[in-house]
Amino acid sequence: MEPRKAGPFQVVRTVFSAFFGVRRKSDHEQDMGTLNPLHVLIVGVIGVVLFVLTLILIVRVITTQ
Repeated sequence: MEPRKAGPFQVVRTVFSAFFGVRRKSDHEQDMGTLNPLHVLIVGVIGVVLFVLTLILIVRVITTQ
């Protein structure tokens, strides 16, 4: 039986929990068999870009007042 593939929400949840450093060992072990590394990389890059753009927006709002 082939292992079940991870859905998009599971990939996003995994990447953002890694950003915060909060992860249960059992979740980590379960995800190792279902996650596609390419999907994790893509979601990670998107997450970093959104984080940087959010920081830039916050700085612009604060400095223009």
